[in-house]
Amino acid sequence: MKILVIDDEKSVCELLELIFKKEKYEVFTAFSYSEAIEFLKKNSVDIVISDLKLGKKDSGIDILKFLKENNRREIFILITAYASAESAIETLKLGAFDYITKPFDVNDIKRIVNNAVRHLKDKYFFEDDHGEFEVSPRIVGKSQSMIEIFKTIGLVANTDTTIFLTGESGTGKEVVARAIHRASMRKNQPFVSINCGAFPDTLLESELFGYQKGAFTGAYTNKKGLFEVANKGTLFLDEIGEMSTTMQVKLLSAIQNKKIRRLGGTEEIPIDIRIIAATNKNIEKLIKEGKFREDLYYRLAVIPINVPPLRERKEDIPELANYFLKLFSYKVGKNIKGFTDKAMEILKSYSWPGNVRQLENLVERLVVLETEKEIREETVRKFLDPSPVKKEEKGEFSYFEKFVLSNLNLDKFLEKVEREIVVEALKRNRWVQIETANFLGISYRSLRHRMDKLKINDKK
Repeated sequence: MKILVIDDEKSVCELLELIFKKEKYEVFTAFSYSEAIEFLKKNSVDIVISDLKLGKKDSGIDILKFLKENNRREIFILITAYASAESAIETLKLGAFDYITKPFDVNDIKRIVNNAVRHLKDKYFFEDDHGEFEVSPRIVGKSQSMIEIFKTIGLVANTDTTIFLTGESGTGKEVVARAIHRASMRKNQPFVSINCGAFPDTLLESELFGYQKGAFTGAYTNKKGLFEVANKGTLFLDEIGEMSTTMQVKLLSAIQNKKIRRLGGTEEIPIDIRIIAATNKNIEKLIKEGKFREDLYYRLAVIPINVPPLRERKEDIPELANYFLKLFSYKVGKNIKGFTDKAMEILKSYSWPGNVRQLENLVERLVVLETEKEIREETVRKFLDPSPVKKEEKGEFSYFEKFVLSNLNLDKFLEKVEREIVVEALKRNRWVQIETANFLGISYRSLRHRMDKLKINDKK
């Protein structure tokens, strides 16, 4: 664990450095706001301990704001005088982990730091038979397809090459992106993620590139975009297939020029980031339909990686299930040792339309509700149909399962279902539209409108 101590009193820095080095921590010190910011721009630590007053003008609160504005993961602990208790409470509201007043007791500061370390471990690690076990999402698998992904990560991680991840929803594309970041030379810098499909164009542009004060109504201050927040690190653009062609042009320009311009600004800001993009769409189809720029695709897909669905790597199910079991058992404070053989057989026989995400959610539910020391067959059966493979062979998926497998958003899926129903009704009524409208319980005019909307030809 790494600690940064910030205080304009050199004696305080030296005291805390001595205390925590004896506790086997790696300790760094800074004697001013500017020195601390300069250090944090180049390095990451686990815990920041800062005095409230740093000289005549600067404040420890400004350090905390810097950490929050740049999406840093460091835990912040404030040191303050008795007279500044109100400021300390305000700092807690801003996201500080804890505070301690001067003059402080050595045991009290040790206790606060130990609590912070436990908080970090609860968030990122827990102990298993071999030491620390990572709780933050990681790639699990021993199938040949996953081994190939591991090999690719090993080859490309320490480069700045752009990577394009494809695969169905829930396969773990962001987990792969984070694994690439953690294995890269940028691992101590920010990993910033954004779902491009979650924002309309105007909002997405301000999220990515930021804006200047006065750029639009409500822009009362300057705001950094995620390109700037991720500087020196990795920017993960999820669901990039949902991005409009207008935004694609602006993104391509930023990648090619390695510069961005905030909304309402004139200054070009240099950026140094690695970009990883991902989509669950058929990108080749989008390119053919003119919905995704071919030049942007080739700029992003220098290294394409396809993350396979769980149904195509079933040999990974036991390892994944046990990984999630250990993770959630720890989180809820249970000691569940594993799955019975029959319970595991059900998991292995399922087709997992929701992929790894669905398995993770199921195991969490099973851990919470299981009353025995193992996950039993009957507990699994309460929440999972044990025979979806047979359903798949017979084409008997529920509409929800079809929706998950289709990789469409809800509107497109409903449109697809509606089209299938209208076409089938037309076939059954020999393409006589008046009879078809009566059969469907709608007016002839409504049927014609639907046929036009769904591009169904009269003689399809």
